[in-house]
Amino acid sequence: MPDRRSPAATRAEAANGIALDRVGVTFANTIVGLQPTTLFIPGGKFCTLLGPSGSGKTTLLRAIAGLVPPTSGRITIGETDVTNLPVQARNIGFVFQNYALFPHMNVAQNIGYPLKLHGWSAEERQVRVAEILQLIEMPQVATRTVGELSGGQQQRVAIGRALAYRPALLLLDEPMGALDRRLRQQLGAGLREIQQRTGITAVYVTHDQEEAFILSDTIAVMSQGSILQHATPTELYFRPNSRFVAEFLGEANFVPVSRLERGAHGGLAALTAYGAIPVTDDRGDPRADSQLVAVLRPEDVVLTDESSTSDGFVPPIPVQIVKELFLGSRCRVTVRAPDGKEIVVECAKAQVPAPGRPASIKWKLNAAVLVDR
Repeated sequence: MPDRRSPAATRAEAANGIALDRVGVTFANTIVGLQPTTLFIPGGKFCTLLGPSGSGKTTLLRAIAGLVPPTSGRITIGETDVTNLPVQARNIGFVFQNYALFPHMNVAQNIGYPLKLHGWSAEERQVRVAEILQLIEMPQVATRTVGELSGGQQQRVAIGRALAYRPALLLLDEPMGALDRRLRQQLGAGLREIQQRTGITAVYVTHDQEEAFILSDTIAVMSQGSILQHATPTELYFRPNSRFVAEFLGEANFVPVSRLERGAHGGLAALTAYGAIPVTDDRGDPRADSQLVAVLRPEDVVLTDESSTSDGFVPPIPVQIVKELFLGSRCRVTVRAPDGKEIVVECAKAQVPAPGRPASIKWKLNAAVLVDR
């Protein structure tokens, strides 16, 4: 995709990074909403806070916004320490889950309202509202009321209003939670394009993994008030640092490991019920007494009717096909290994052995990742 950012957007990338230095939040009832958290988001990047309900992601977002005062640590936007600044002094655009649009105003008036609050003249407001309507690709709805818009259109207006006065930072709290899956995908792609074109730094809260993958430069996976791993979507999916991250980001097979040893060429090998298999160990702080498992994504497992060894793959493991689920573009096949463990494989329909044919599974030597059980 060509770089659509303006010079101003490129400058914004250098200025509007977000840094959290051991920021914690403990509420008045002594409940810990956020453990001391350190996080850096470079300017112009889109970071998603992803986790189940109660994981602390909304608390973290609201702390950045100034809606929840941190009880420890400091928050910096660009070079400005905003830890103790009120919301209105932080130059932040916020999109809420319910959009918070004014039903008695038309679209243009909704977008122009924050400009009026910031002291823009009527002429300046008119020019900027027209720019925002072009940005969100809705110039034809300027005079419509909020009630005449679809849910997707309302979301785009809410984003346009948040961007109107050129904030340093855009915060979004599950703005697509009430929309259906297909519309979320379409609007997610549109939101990502708007963010890239403006060069604004964005922090987005969701519990939807697919949404996070579509939108994000980086994802911070959260649980129980802590960030477990912050990385690119690809790194998180293929190199999770914990079982929780592996399970939360999609289907995963877990192969129990009895012990580790040095394998060929100095790499790590995990002793399993299927013999010694090469593994990658990306755990940040491995516990010496931890029980280990190797993570295998279903699409990394190859289902075949051949039993011969192939270069670059682990030796084939004979299996029994237990269940086959046809999903259109792919099949999800459950197989049973010799130790009785069931393993899920995702493959094309043509790769599923015909009934009565022997079946085996194998995977590339670098596909298995070690995590704590």
